[in-house]
Amino acid sequence: MKAIWKDTVIAESDDTVVIEGNHYFPVAAVHREFLRPSSHHSFCPWKGQASYYTLEVNGEASPNAAWFYPDPKDAAAQIRGRVAFWKGVRVVK
Repeated sequence: MKAIWKDTVIAESDDTVVIEGNHYFPVAAVHREFLRPSSHHSFCPWKGQASYYTLEVNGEASPNAAWFYPDPKDAAAQIRGRVAFWKGVRVVK
C-alpha cells in the first residue's frame, strides 16, 4: 500500500492495519521528512486520544492530514506505532 499526496509517496508498506476504512502504516514506513508536528488532538471513545501531523510537500501544507494514537486503548492496540492519513491523501495498492 502507498499513501500519496501531491504526487509524492508519503508512506509505503505491505503491512497496514485497516480500521474503519483507514490504512494505518507502520511509523517506520512513513517518510518522516514530510511530517510536521501539530498541536491538534481528537478523541475516539474506543481508540483513545489521537495526535496529528501536518503534511508538507514542496512548500505546500495540509494541516492535520496524518494522525496516530500514541497510547491507544486496549481495543485499538494493533494501531500502536502506526500512522493513518486523510485530507486528500490517496491510499492505493
